[in-house]
Amino acid sequence: MATDTMTDVFEEHRPVLMGVAYRMLGRVADAEDVVQEAWLRWSESDRDQVREPRAFLVRVTTRLAIDRLRHLQSRREAYVGPWLPEPYVTDLGSSVPDTAERAVLAESVSLAVLVVLESLSPLERAVFVLREAFGFPFAEIAVTLDRTEAAVRQLAGRARKHVHEGRPRYKVDPAQRRDLTERFLAAATEGDLEGLMSLLAPDVRLVGDSGGKSKAPVRILETADKVGRFLHGAVGKSVREAGGRLEVRFIEVNGADCLFVLYDGMPDSIFQLDVVDGLIQDVYIVRNPDKLVSLIP
Repeated sequence: MATDTMTDVFEEHRPVLMGVAYRMLGRVADAEDVVQEAWLRWSESDRDQVREPRAFLVRVTTRLAIDRLRHLQSRREAYVGPWLPEPYVTDLGSSVPDTAERAVLAESVSLAVLVVLESLSPLERAVFVLREAFGFPFAEIAVTLDRTEAAVRQLAGRARKHVHEGRPRYKVDPAQRRDLTERFLAAATEGDLEGLMSLLAPDVRLVGDSGGKSKAPVRILETADKVGRFLHGAVGKSVREAGGRLEVRFIEVNGADCLFVLYDGMPDSIFQLDVVDGLIQDVYIVRNPDKLVSLIP
């Protein structure tokens, strides 16, 4: 196989490999490292003996991701405060025109689902990602993980049950999320506590991820009163005092619109909202600077 063809084949499948690796690991840098290692394995392989390059590359990527995940899980036990996945810029609207397929991919990469996936074993997570996000048949997953098909089906059942119990049981309308996000931004920047509180569900949750490296709650905040007062006091005040040094953009992260805050042109934070029945149910804030590196303009 010629070098240019070898590269072309790999680049053709890179989006799938990156998608698998990111959903497995929750960090862009780690996913990129795994994909790069998969490229090295591909370049060193006897490609004339590889009948299905996509299956080969997914198998290599998945196994590398499982090994990396086992290492990362021990590090995350010492993480300061709540943990959220690293924001992953997506543009599913242009690359996945089919509405149903886009919805499946968006959900599989959402912050809420990735948080639930953290509680799965590496093998359960691999099966869930390959089956639910990418639709791989059980027989192919069995080969990838070097397990029997029966064992893979058991892993899939446990993973699906766990994710179903742990993830939000609602569908978020993109237009409604965008509208609530715009109103949320206006209320926060204008210091409108009453307006902000009117947007929050009574049992709203705020999850802030700073890794101990910037200001954010070290525990999950719950109830409209606590979340509203935090957003009005800490976030609203910071926004107002920053003045022209602060810029807020809308970008698509993890399959949904979010607020991307820059301070002096550098990434400061990501705000993403989950909406239920016209009210904000969850507020996710990522402020760990290590998780914002990939967003540097």
